[in-house]
Parts: sequence; structure tokens; C-alpha cells
Amino acid sequence: MKGDGDGWAAGPNGTAMWGRNGAAGLLLIATGPEGDREVLMQHRAHWTNNGGTWALPGGARDSHETVEEAALREASEETGISPDEVVLIDAHTTAGPFPADPARPELAGGWSYTTVIARVADGAPLALTPNEESLELRWVPVGEVGELPLMPAFARTWEFLSAEVARTVSMTDW
Repeated sequence: MKGDGDGWAAGPNGTAMWGRNGAAGLLLIATGPEGDREVLMQHRAHWTNNGGTWALPGGARDSHETVEEAALREASEETGISPDEVVLIDAHTTAGPFPADPARPELAGGWSYTTVIARVADGAPLALTPNEESLELRWVPVGEVGELPLMPAFARTWEFLSAEVARTVSMTDW
């Protein structure tokens, strides 16, 4: 059902994670004007979880969605891109799954976060339209992503994800 993923799930060490059915984000790659690979990054609005940091567009997964569908829907809502402009490459669970917490039965269990790697279909960076969840959207060269003040959970996975970008992009026909 549309929107049934909104809500909290149990996280590690007594934390709560947004997305009753887990969450997904889109790591979208384009070829910049200098020929370098660029990643679509979102500067998160201050009122959001970890506001003021940079991460991928993404969010809660509804029960009827695959992780790919959730990542594309969230990216479309937050950036204005169309799923038709994107070619999916790979997906990786980058956090969780975390078990239910018997001490907090009101929170869903089994939360995980999946990063969906994709590329822009025609290769070039797309025009972007931020929604209220973004302070800014920006195409950032892959080598400069780590210089941004990253959302802590994304920062912990960036080394792995950047290696996956290099590996999968080199195998992908652009």
C-alpha cells in the first residue's frame, strides 16, 4: 500500500531507523563535462534525519515495492528525475538487517538499507528539481564525494560504494 513504509523500525543499540519496511537510496552516476564520473548528491534539509549532511536521495520503502522501485520513487520525489532516464546496474544492502527489539514492540523489525547503483541513460548529468527535503542537489565528481560533510551512515559505506562504482561502471556499456 502506498505510504505504508512511513514510520520507525528498530535499529542497533536502541536506535530507531526511518522506514517500517526498510529504506533504499539511489547512487546515480553520470559523465560530467570533463569526462569524469559524477554522483548525484543531496544536501539534506535541516529538519530531516541527519539534516545538513550530504547523502544519496532515498527513503522509506513501501511494502509492495522492491528496493529498486523504492530508490527510483524516492529519487524522483526528491530530485524530479524520471525513472525512464535511469538504467539500473546493481544493488547492495549497506546497513542491516536489524532484528526487532522486544523492549520496543511498536517498532518494526528487519530494517535494512539498500543502495541501488544506476547510471543516467544518456550519460549526461540530468537537470534537477529539489523538493523540501533538500537544501541542494549537486552532481559531484566521485573523487570529491568524501570531502563533503557526509551523513554518518553514508560515510561508513562510501569507500565500499565508490569501489563498486568503479567496478560496475567499467563493466557497463555507456
